[in-house]
Amino acid sequence: MRPAHIVPTGVERTFRDDEIIVSKTDRQGRLTYVNELFASVSAYSEAELIGKPHNIIRHPQMPRAVFALLWERLEAGREIFAYVVNLAGDGAHYWVLGHFTPTFDAGDQIVGFHSTRRTASRRAVAAATAVYDEILRAERAAAGTKAAVAAGRARLDEILAEAGLSYDEWVWGLEGDQNGEYAA
Repeated sequence: MRPAHIVPTGVERTFRDDEIIVSKTDRQGRLTYVNELFASVSAYSEAELIGKPHNIIRHPQMPRAVFALLWERLEAGREIFAYVVNLAGDGAHYWVLGHFTPTFDAGDQIVGFHSTRRTASRRAVAAATAVYDEILRAERAAAGTKAAVAAGRARLDEILAEAGLSYDEWVWGLEGDQNGEYAA
């Protein structure tokens, strides 16, 4: 039996560039499908994952504000790409570039969500970590979850404004330009 709270070990897990993690959730974010790679990288069995909230793999170093933006986009029926650090069931972590999309029924109503994730480059991880650390500092300085999300979102918006970028431009710029400069 796993402990109720997984403690990060600092061990990083990776997967090949040609592999893709896939998951599907219902409208409430409970996992309804995971591919074999998801189970393997997350160190959970399929049985341990199905029916659980997708945030079973939420790493404490992942800002709540980024997830708030993700859910805002999905609830509006829009896709979003995000760099995410996840926490595996054995305490290891792994970075991904995720593509999150709503799933619609024949009546154009959102019935769930679909996500594909690729491995993240070292350069993108370094750039995302620096920004996420700033957002986390803002979140941790606030009292209460709602205030933390609001503070983190405000800091994210400030960072983007300072860089003159939309969130999507920032995500796609994390690989850096030809001169080796980070987009934020």
